[in-house]
Amino acid sequence: MGLEALTAGFLFPNDFEVHWSLMIVLYPYITGLVAGAFIVSSLYHVFGKTELKPVARFSLVAAFSFLLFACVPLQFHLGHPERSFNMMFTPHLTSAMSGFGYIYAFYLLLVLFEIWFVFRPEIIARARSSSGIMQQLYRALSLWSMNDSEGALKIDHKITLVLAAVGIPSACTLHGYVGFLFGSLKSNPWWSTPLMPIIFLMSAIVSGIAMLIVTYYIVMVVKKQPVDNNCLRSLYKYLWGFFIIDLTLEQLGEISMAYSKSESWSVVEWMLEDRLHFSYTILQMGICSVIPLVLLGFVALKPMADTLRNRLGLICSALILVQVLAMRWNVVIGGQLFSKSLRGLTSYAPAFLGREGILVAAGIFAMPFVVMYVFNLILPLFESPADQAGR
Repeated sequence: MGLEALTAGFLFPNDFEVHWSLMIVLYPYITGLVAGAFIVSSLYHVFGKTELKPVARFSLVAAFSFLLFACVPLQFHLGHPERSFNMMFTPHLTSAMSGFGYIYAFYLLLVLFEIWFVFRPEIIARARSSSGIMQQLYRALSLWSMNDSEGALKIDHKITLVLAAVGIPSACTLHGYVGFLFGSLKSNPWWSTPLMPIIFLMSAIVSGIAMLIVTYYIVMVVKKQPVDNNCLRSLYKYLWGFFIIDLTLEQLGEISMAYSKSESWSVVEWMLEDRLHFSYTILQMGICSVIPLVLLGFVALKPMADTLRNRLGLICSALILVQVLAMRWNVVIGGQLFSKSLRGLTSYAPAFLGREGILVAAGIFAMPFVVMYVFNLILPLFESPADQAGR
């Protein structure tokens, strides 16, 4: 396909290339899964939603696992990734990315400490029941503190409560800040809106809950253990509620732009009807929004068999994961498809191979699940049915 077929209208020379590629799409997507998973954990630890206990530990470790790889797509995108540390060592107070680095580092340590306090009783118990190298490993993980008295566990619980409470605004700030990076760019009409941080945050919570539902169900099936239907019913309700807010905010952003009809709306409307017709109109707002919105209403409100409810809930969760990924694509890539002249469009298709190709992106996205698997080999992410029955 020739250059003329890929472009339309008047383009400035620096508008032909899409500089923020698939890696910049993956970056806010993974970061969003962090925020959503942590919110679920905090609903149990802070707000006492005991029906979420079966996924409380898993959601906390999932948040940490995705957090470890949240910045990896950025490193692959950079030509000299080692230079990214300069903004941390020589910070500039007006640099948005420098601020994100400090928020990310603080949140990473906070989640790590919370995991340690949550799993400390399990670590001590395993240190006492194991031998050899594994015993030394568990003793090291306990920081050589074997005090699991009732008083010590009460202190651990209080510290966990404080960390989880501080983590809620930290998680919201982390992903709201990602939306701020785009919303603060006044030169781009598709990005420049005060709603962008809130839209990113709500879609992050939605994708995190959907990811937990799908992963929890798959793990239980693989382990041949029964799922906790009360837990899943609660997750479906939270997912539906947050998804309604998320869709409302997304539509408000587009409606306000269409209603104001600024000079930029003509090229944005052209882009939505042409380059983003499938990814935005059909995929994001059609298939992956309307179907989950309607089905989740039945799943959350209508009495039905648990088997049917879980099947419908899984379908909706999977569609929502695609919806949020499409939203990230349409925001990041869509904002670069029209010229600064507001008179031309270009095109972008990610390569399969290469440093920023689809294969590398899939590998990065798979790594948090590998971390969760390795973590589960050392400390169980889920309590056994016998442990749950005994508590």
